[in-house]
Amino acid sequence: MHIAIPVERSAGETRVAATPETVRKLVAQGHAVAVENGAGARAGIADADWIAAGARVAPDRRAALAGADIVFKVRAPAADELDDYPAGAAVIGLMQPHDNTLLPAMAARGLSVYALELLPRTTRAQSMDVLSSQNNVAGYRAVLTAAQYYPRFMPLMMTAAGTVKPARVLILGAGVAGLQAVATAKRLGAVVEVFDVRAATREQVESLGAKFVEVEMSEEEKAGSQGVYAQEMSADYLRRQGELIARHAAAADIVISTALIPGRPAPRLLPAAAVEAMRAGSVVVDLAAASGGNCELTRPGSVWVTPGGVTVVGDDNLPGRLAADASSLYARNLLAFAALLLTPAAPDAAPDPLLTATLIAGGGELRWPRADAHQEKA
Repeated sequence: MHIAIPVERSAGETRVAATPETVRKLVAQGHAVAVENGAGARAGIADADWIAAGARVAPDRRAALAGADIVFKVRAPAADELDDYPAGAAVIGLMQPHDNTLLPAMAARGLSVYALELLPRTTRAQSMDVLSSQNNVAGYRAVLTAAQYYPRFMPLMMTAAGTVKPARVLILGAGVAGLQAVATAKRLGAVVEVFDVRAATREQVESLGAKFVEVEMSEEEKAGSQGVYAQEMSADYLRRQGELIARHAAAADIVISTALIPGRPAPRLLPAAAVEAMRAGSVVVDLAAASGGNCELTRPGSVWVTPGGVTVVGDDNLPGRLAADASSLYARNLLAFAALLLTPAAPDAAPDPLLTATLIAGGGELRWPRADAHQEKA
């Protein structure tokens, strides 16, 4: 098979969908790999590294994509890229199916489009789970970003000039990103509290040395909060949740919010009034900025300081701030998924359920939304 890796052209995207490590494995399997000139530059990969791994470096996107059977991507192609994609090619990446307005054009082009966001959370899919790998990077980077803007020490410091208290960090959401943020903040010496609607995450939070903060729930609310994915809660629960978070945010030096419900705007957890009650010099890092933000004052893609002196960070691509490792993890996920396409199936075999779950366009038709497309996932 001919596999192509073009340059990512989305604004601010520094990652690349392959690395010399994964290219070397593809070439060893007998596949031809073409990489567009400069595709790995922002992730610290030189063109010479691709060549050493056995790939061909193409001078431009059109040359890289010519004759491609499979295209590895981080972000979905833009409208002005589609004419260069060969009809019938399979395109694999983070395709933003819930709000990608180009899906009809991609289907009309005859592309088979696989959205890795839609992989089911199963044991078999763990090695392909791009959301987990990239959220791990985001959670780690969020704490470092907060420390960058926070004008004080993170740990307890005992010096001849006196004692400095440790920073108090509140993390909203105990998914993959939130738990990585907990671990990183604890390593830096902060005092950490965590809120999550899912009471089942308490054990994980406490195992990392953080305090779990929760809203008292009715039996019905407890039943609705069980499971891997966050759910939308009742209006009364949201009122109680808001009051609890506002109290703890006012006492925090740093708030890191990570809550997402795929296919819907990010839940609003930190209203303007709560931010205004925080001390001058405090920092809010909103990992949900690309989906509208958990914080009412988040400005997606920017950093600003409120009149009260609180820095609000709306970086919408924190994994891209660690492009080398983020690309390495993503490329391994993608390689594992691509094996489903690259391994010949028996003539009478049923379609692989992981391919079926992620296929959003194929055979000239849209496959999205499916009947199960709007189940709540986090």
